[in-house]
Amino acid sequence: MGKLGGYLRLMRPVNCLMMGFAVIVGAALASPNALNTLWRSLIYGFVTGFTLTAASMAINDYFDRETDAINEPNRPIPSGLIKPKEALAFSFISTIIGFAASYLTNTAYPLCLVTAIIAWIISVAYTTVGKRSGLPGNLLVSACVAVPFVYGSIAIASAVEPRVLIFASMAFLSITGREVTKGIVDVQGDRRRNVKTVAVRYGEKTAAVSAALFYLSAVSLSIMPWFLNLVSFWYIPFVVATDFGLVASSFSLLYNYSRKNSRKIKDIVLLWGFLGLLAFIVGVLW
Repeated sequence: MGKLGGYLRLMRPVNCLMMGFAVIVGAALASPNALNTLWRSLIYGFVTGFTLTAASMAINDYFDRETDAINEPNRPIPSGLIKPKEALAFSFISTIIGFAASYLTNTAYPLCLVTAIIAWIISVAYTTVGKRSGLPGNLLVSACVAVPFVYGSIAIASAVEPRVLIFASMAFLSITGREVTKGIVDVQGDRRRNVKTVAVRYGEKTAAVSAALFYLSAVSLSIMPWFLNLVSFWYIPFVVATDFGLVASSFSLLYNYSRKNSRKIKDIVLLWGFLGLLAFIVGVLW
């Protein structure tokens, strides 16, 4: 596919689709009854999430090009398929498209554009300075995951609905726990590269405790939608499975914070996150 294939690999289309879909999910959680009538806002919202993610992926590869030349020589920039300046140009164009789409999402309510700009700043901050900062970088990653859901709510309801805010907060906390857990897995390499993760600075045991606290904090928020009457009964079985998984993962990590077990926990937390997302979708739509 040549140059076109290089740009596709640069933008990570799967990641872009996931962030675009997250915007749709946020909108569905905010106002499921409005989805049919506000479909143009959904399309523009999806384009916003998709293109701004593509822009951040390109910027990431631009700043990582020297490291990738050693560790990932087949990536578009170190392989010579895409020049560094071309990656920056691609990121710039994607950013402009994303900002334009965010404005068109709701022309009467500029908070969509403001939110898109904030999301772009967060992603660039992580790429440029956050990666080696440890916990602050973990928080930036979590914010990048949570913001699309908030954006979807703003796009469809012109406000951040309470259940969307709760879900975004749960996603933020659980992803932060996962990033801290990932630091245990990567502690040897991070120590050599002077990446100041919790595991590098304070040891694997402290990192395991920190990750568990983030997971359990997410669990503590999960009861709020039901008590606030924001979801139906069908929310309960899915969220119980999610909470059980996060609690079990937390205790497993505290009991055994070896690299092998931490890697397993890091991977399975994605499953619990998916179940949590299903809990909210089912609880809102049925």
